[in-house]
Amino acid sequence: MVRYVYDFREGRRDMADLLGGKGANLAEMTRLGLPVPPGFTVTTDACRAFLATGAEPDGMVAEISRRLSTVEAAAGRRLGQRDDPLLLSVRSGARFSMPGMMETVLDIGLNDDSVLGLAKVSGRERFAWDSYRRLVQMFGSTVMGVDPALFERAMTTLKSLRHAPDDLHLDALDLAELVEAYKQLIRDETGEDFPQSPAEQLRRAILAVFRSWNGERARLYRRREHIPDDLGTAVTVQRMVFGNLGPDSGSGVAFTRDPSTGRSGLYGDYLPDAQGEDVVAGIRNTVPLTELERLDPGSYDELCAHLRTLERHYRDLCDIEFTIERGTLWMLQTRVGKRTAEAAFAIAAELTDEGLVSADEALARVGGDGLARLMFPRFDASATGEPLAHGIPASPGAAVGAAVFDSAEAVRRAAAGEQVVLVRQETTPDDLPGMIAAQAVLTSRGGKTSHAAVVARGMGKVCVCGAEELAVDTEARRFTTRVGTVVEEGTVISVDGSAGAVYPGVVPSADSAVMRFLETGERSAGVVNAVARALEHADAVRRLEVRANADTPEDARRARRFGAQGIGLCRTEHMFLGERRKLVEEMILARDDTERERALEALLPLQRQDFTDILETMDGLPVTIRLLDPPLHEFLPDRTELAVRVAAAEQPDPHDVELLDAVNRMHEENPMLGLRGVRLGLVIPGLVAMQVRAVAEAVVARTRAGGSPHAEIMVPLVGAVEELRIERAEVERVLAEVSEESGVAVRCPVGTMIELPRAALTAGRIAEEAEFFSFGTNDLTQTTWGFSRDDVEAAFFSAYLDQGVFATSPFETIDRDGVGRLVRIAVDEGRAARPGLVIGVCGEHGGDPDSVHFFHAAGLDYVSCSPFRVPVARLEAGRAALSGTEGSDSR
Repeated sequence: MVRYVYDFREGRRDMADLLGGKGANLAEMTRLGLPVPPGFTVTTDACRAFLATGAEPDGMVAEISRRLSTVEAAAGRRLGQRDDPLLLSVRSGARFSMPGMMETVLDIGLNDDSVLGLAKVSGRERFAWDSYRRLVQMFGSTVMGVDPALFERAMTTLKSLRHAPDDLHLDALDLAELVEAYKQLIRDETGEDFPQSPAEQLRRAILAVFRSWNGERARLYRRREHIPDDLGTAVTVQRMVFGNLGPDSGSGVAFTRDPSTGRSGLYGDYLPDAQGEDVVAGIRNTVPLTELERLDPGSYDELCAHLRTLERHYRDLCDIEFTIERGTLWMLQTRVGKRTAEAAFAIAAELTDEGLVSADEALARVGGDGLARLMFPRFDASATGEPLAHGIPASPGAAVGAAVFDSAEAVRRAAAGEQVVLVRQETTPDDLPGMIAAQAVLTSRGGKTSHAAVVARGMGKVCVCGAEELAVDTEARRFTTRVGTVVEEGTVISVDGSAGAVYPGVVPSADSAVMRFLETGERSAGVVNAVARALEHADAVRRLEVRANADTPEDARRARRFGAQGIGLCRTEHMFLGERRKLVEEMILARDDTERERALEALLPLQRQDFTDILETMDGLPVTIRLLDPPLHEFLPDRTELAVRVAAAEQPDPHDVELLDAVNRMHEENPMLGLRGVRLGLVIPGLVAMQVRAVAEAVVARTRAGGSPHAEIMVPLVGAVEELRIERAEVERVLAEVSEESGVAVRCPVGTMIELPRAALTAGRIAEEAEFFSFGTNDLTQTTWGFSRDDVEAAFFSAYLDQGVFATSPFETIDRDGVGRLVRIAVDEGRAARPGLVIGVCGEHGGDPDSVHFFHAAGLDYVSCSPFRVPVARLEAGRAALSGTEGSDSR
């Protein structure tokens, strides 16, 4: 028979799945001998059974009755007795903390008779009627569904009649009158009376807490925190203790360490002559916890001793709620406290030094998301004011600069020493110089994997995308907010890439000490030292290598400083921008093989120098060079703009006419699924040969210079093994030519990106031709879901997240059930065909903390991400090795 109720004395902290966090920790404190008011927990099993059927599970009511008898015996009082009644609290307690998201009912057991007994035994008539008032109000709104605003309105009316500034100035007669008003309100709104039976109050309160698991507030919080919907909540039923019985009573919250900085010491707030909910509600100003030492030295010393006991037992920062009832201290709750990223690293290091946790445990207690927050400058929250607009927080950090509306202006102003923010409807590869020059990028369209977002993250630039509240007019060089505010070019704005907000003017910010450490290697005390120690231990225990996505020597140098073990993705298309675009145009417009070869020959030395510089920077480490991937028309002018220019000219430029003809000829309705990737190499003569020769000659140059180059050649967008077989033959032909011409043996492994579902499903055959795999999870996600990643985030992702279609964007965190299954199939079949096949990932997921855990579990050899995400990936790879799971539970 399933058991649904556990006395506090029967539970343990490791029973949180069954008893919820609150119930498990109350049980643990009871086992430790701390002064916990007696009580019991109704389990999450009972909640799930009730939510599934709408009725209490068999046996639950009888179990509650038996456990209640135990509480009554310990208290020496019975629920509902007229003189000196036992009163109970009924609180929610889920597996993961969900503060304020579910319901609580206090003072269960009071009715028209027992309130008189409570007044007599306590000697405080006002206290008794105030407790009854609280019960009727909480029960009426939580259990009976009355609008809470109606109770507040009745309270406000009475205070106005009595000229009372707050409820503390209402006397016992006033509160008795208010109770009657509340009961009448319930009768009017529901057609039934407030229940006088304490047993009925208890039963209905427990069921109301169960129902609150599916309340809108709780569902929204779970979606945001990625808490599963099927866990259910436990309910703790506990004897009430009162902090509002006079100056020798009170309630407070305490932390064993500062949750903001991690500093050791006693931190918290205390409110004399008040209940715990008054502390949280802020109806009166609290005093520092240290003031309790003066008010009640005995209780203060006892509390300090209990705090030391709990921290040593839990071996972590503890968050405690307590009440003092007429000089007697009661511990009402404890949990491992939430903390800032800075505090998390500092506490982990200190607890290791104190011998309370091992280095492995300390690493498990910090996370990549926290490290990312510590790496970027942050705005002073107190100085932000009202934002101009909100968008998608695409790349974190804080940046200030003059708004500019095209790349050339950004470059011009930056060269003159001015800080700028590049504002566009959306960016294209042409905007790269401006993005490099700018402090931040702001777009009115796009999402977290749009061009602006991906490139900005790769460069460590602040970026807010999809700020739909802004109407960006690049011709007029200004944007207009939804409320009509116009921001002209040159106006200074502040962009918060962590919160996705844009502010007018200059918002003060602070540099990141952690970023300075990563850039220079110089360690200092405090959080920097704690971060350094965590990264060192992660490097010592991780199995996954961490590489970087880098296209320039500058990116490569930064990646190496940040601890990258190679380059997992070097995109060649970025090397075709700027002045080189003209050569690409010549190649596209070539009328015969001779003209095409001339353009390719002009590109060859430029590409060779690019590869030589990157190989020099990453000497001794692998550099995976992806052959040209995007459609060639991306290197031509915009089709609409070009057509307008030709149509408007009296004598059109012959070159423009020729370009327009080429653009029209190459136009595709869905270019991301068109002529790109391996397909370019199969239909554009000489393109692959030029790029491979540039790589091979760069390897020769570095070898002759005494270097140790490790170039790898990656073929993109392969869907069939035949494509790879044909292209690999061309690659090896050119490598052999260069080896023979130079007298230097050039050995470059040839592999492919797995970014199409068909490639994943036929990985065994593809592995016969590929020496390595690298998952391009951006395109694999796009093609698996049928999502256009540049469009869907702004179009409907917010609705999908709100409705729970998915908990997080599949472009941010790997979709384990769909994309993840394809990854596993490809890994298994690829290695079955080619044992020892090296497999990595180079999509944006390579720097996502949760996805890194999945890639570790799936058996990949490395992850590759933007240089600025390398430290995050290093940390999470270490945590993944310790946890052995697919999830990085940072809740």
